[in-house]
Amino acid sequence: MQADPNLYDHWPYKDRPKIVWPGGKKLAFWIAPNIEYYEFDPPKNPQRPGWPKPSPDVVGYSQRDWGNRVGHWRLMELLDKYGMRGSISLSVGLLDHHPEIIEACVARNWEFFSHGIYNTRFSYGMDEAQERAVIEDSIRSVEAATGQRIRGYLAPALTHTEKTFDLLAENDFWYTCDLFQDDQPQPVKTKAGKLISMPYSLEVNDVITYGALSMSPWRYADVLKRHFDQLLEEGEKSGTVMCIPLHAYLVSQPHRIRPFEDALRHIAGHDEVWITTAREIAQHYRENYFDQTVADIAARGLATPGTGFANAAT
Repeated sequence: MQADPNLYDHWPYKDRPKIVWPGGKKLAFWIAPNIEYYEFDPPKNPQRPGWPKPSPDVVGYSQRDWGNRVGHWRLMELLDKYGMRGSISLSVGLLDHHPEIIEACVARNWEFFSHGIYNTRFSYGMDEAQERAVIEDSIRSVEAATGQRIRGYLAPALTHTEKTFDLLAENDFWYTCDLFQDDQPQPVKTKAGKLISMPYSLEVNDVITYGALSMSPWRYADVLKRHFDQLLEEGEKSGTVMCIPLHAYLVSQPHRIRPFEDALRHIAGHDEVWITTAREIAQHYRENYFDQTVADIAARGLATPGTGFANAAT
């Protein structure tokens, strides 16, 4: 394993070519509800257990099941109230387990992108053929169920191989949510295609804020508002992206949903914001700024040879 994965070139934030979002907006805002399925007794992966606790973990399973039975519907109604469409990070197996959720999202013209088959099936240890099969199955299955050709990917449980990004680009995916290096989109260095790194977030992801950081609901709402305010201010110089990744079993709990609504109300109250989906952000960027970014990196002398996990400058 080399010191640098070489998935993107270093590209200083200062003095980049200006990005302008449709309508002259300064900030592109999208919401990523993770609609996941966790198997009760998943196959064993030697590199990572399927559940943090020994099997049978009926507590963890039922908590996540609540998210699909109750929490998602509560979140969906809240987003309807503010005219916000979700970009669904989908465990593709959920197409079979909860088709009623899929139907409700399709009726609202929400976007779907792949989060693997199950969030208890990790990419660790997959060979190229296995990972290719997962990606191709995601394309076929979502299109058959929804009519949508998915263009985005978030690896299951954020697990990858050295082939992941090349396989995405090869299969004409437009964006990956698996890299966290920037507040603007950026080209990913793949052997083919035009794959971009889409700003997702760990800092305002409810798994981190409610789990690892144990934030109170009102503290989380305040963090979201401050995060938004800063990115909107910087978007004056060049368009920024804000994503809120969500999990219904966390953010939709009865004592958390109203503070979260307070943050959405704050965001929706600003005219300078393009409230959209990840697919629409990726399409606008690819068509208008992808080549400009590549040229700017080269002009600054920052381009390094090779593609991901190969031939990085030393």
